[in-house]
Amino acid sequence: MSNQSNEAKYFDLHTTGIGYFNRIREVKPRGKGKPFMAVTVAALRGSTDSAEYTYIDCNVVGEEAEKLVRRCLPAVDADKKVLVSFRIGDIWPDMFTYETGAKKGQTGVSLKGRLLFINWIKVDGNLVHETKPKNANSPTDDQDHSDLGGDSQQAHQAA
Repeated sequence: MSNQSNEAKYFDLHTTGIGYFNRIREVKPRGKGKPFMAVTVAALRGSTDSAEYTYIDCNVVGEEAEKLVRRCLPAVDADKKVLVSFRIGDIWPDMFTYETGAKKGQTGVSLKGRLLFINWIKVDGNLVHETKPKNANSPTDDQDHSDLGGDSQQAHQAA
């Protein structure tokens, strides 16, 4: 006799990196649906000498991530540079048709995902948040960010 569970099982696709927050907004779905926070992450990739950006539109998932994104809203609205170490889950491409501009009528592709976790936040080079590991199995950021400026003594200041 097998010991099967009725729990749902999922495959997780997680992307970690460093990037800038853009377009923080609260989305109010038409019709039914609960409002949610969204943010565009300009993820950095390539050489540090000539980094390129990959833009990912994210729904913010989880109470802690939402709280941190809301704290960043005034800085993003003030055109400050908000650099974050992030984990995004379940990235997928979303096809759309340009409705205005030079590309009107053409098909475009946008990357979508779910912002799950923020390891640290820097506003204009100053570290304003750093998540402390809860235990040895906590998520860690193995990317070196020592050259990005900021002072770890400022870790608990408000964004």
